[in-house]
Amino acid sequence: MTQSAHAYAYLRPSAVLDPDAAGAGRRLDLATSGGATPLGAAANPRFFTGFLADPAPAAAALLAVADVSAARYYQPQLRASLDPVVTANGDRLRFESFSGCCGVYARLDVLEAGLDGDDIGHGTTNVDVNNPLREALTRIGPADPLHLAVGPDALEVTTFDGPVMEKKVPLPERWLRGFAETQVTAAGFDLRAELPAAEAVRFLRSLPRGGGGERGGRGGVGWVVPAGRTLRPTTRPVPGAVCLPGPERLVALQRVLRHALALRVYGPVAGAALAGPAASAWEVVLPGMRLTLTLSPDASRGFSGEGGVLGALATGTVERDAELVSVLLAWEPRIEVADLAEQSGLTTERVRAALTRLGTAGQIGYDTAEAAYFHRQLPYDAGRAEAANPRLRAARALVAAGAVRLEEGGATAVVTVDDHVQRVRTDEAGRVSCTCLWWAKYRGGRGPCKHALAVGIVRDGKEAGA
Repeated sequence: MTQSAHAYAYLRPSAVLDPDAAGAGRRLDLATSGGATPLGAAANPRFFTGFLADPAPAAAALLAVADVSAARYYQPQLRASLDPVVTANGDRLRFESFSGCCGVYARLDVLEAGLDGDDIGHGTTNVDVNNPLREALTRIGPADPLHLAVGPDALEVTTFDGPVMEKKVPLPERWLRGFAETQVTAAGFDLRAELPAAEAVRFLRSLPRGGGGERGGRGGVGWVVPAGRTLRPTTRPVPGAVCLPGPERLVALQRVLRHALALRVYGPVAGAALAGPAASAWEVVLPGMRLTLTLSPDASRGFSGEGGVLGALATGTVERDAELVSVLLAWEPRIEVADLAEQSGLTTERVRAALTRLGTAGQIGYDTAEAAYFHRQLPYDAGRAEAANPRLRAARALVAAGAVRLEEGGATAVVTVDDHVQRVRTDEAGRVSCTCLWWAKYRGGRGPCKHALAVGIVRDGKEAGA
């Protein structure tokens, strides 16, 4: 597994500070480490200082995000520890994390109604979540006023003369690919069910909480069907069902149940063919906040291998389109594809492909609640995850070796690999199939195979040349 060492450098540990002598209430200081801002890179950016409108649910939700970042739901004996990412979008703060197995993505959106303080900044950074902080957050009560500071206080920084707290952690390529794949997957979701608070709590408490094991727990892959104001479990993908893959992976939501206002469930659009397991998103509505967990189709199947981004990355124009679109992003909390198409002069299809390309560099996320993309900036270079993708590398190698031959009419192509010949067909609706074993196993459920990708690259190059 390809990975690099990423160094977190904090001026001090994050902490919950007790009331001071002047009578100021408790203060939640979240230390930041490196990040991108509208003015460029910053060592320890400051995004917000003020009060949390509802301290207890906010503390519980932050712990849930930290739970996911420290968890492995598949092969749980291996350790995981990646500090959550926080993005300030001018009107909200977003806290994101990925499980160590890359199968669960968590995001807490603290909206404008959940914050009371100065202007919210713009940018992305990592925040330190340590064990003493976690213990302190568990003691936050509903009556405790809680001041929140994301980033260092200027006075404290100028008088700080101790060593910078550093920790180096492995940052695998699949972690970034997972961020890219979740935004592609979530963009295909619809709201499938909404449960009021009492039904939400009842349903979530009925799910298994433990399980472990190589396959990720005792829950396996299940399905639920909206039934009135609740969800009814079923063992197969009947019409209208939503997949619940590895229900024990929703355990982090247990922390916020007493504060829940509703539960929203997102999945592939109703009527879509669901022959096998599928990803889904589970959002708990909190006062002024939303906590969302997105689950991969199986506990043993991380988002990094889903392949949803590959078709867009293989097009010849996507790199320069992404460069054009990137200059139009301004840490917006809502990115409208139609607006970007009008500003850039590109078609909506090319804008979506460009956003996918930017997603592989960690610059784009997707908010299922608002059905819109948002801008953030993870600590990766553009194209790094794309270059590390094995299927895309293999497809480009096939093209470079001249292994692809388009047949008369263009609907069929032959790909020759050593002494093996694979045939790639495209039907009138644009659906692609291949004779290779990968396609026979997944039927496009994990993105295109290397042969289909290679054919797409050749076709795109031929059209561009024409």
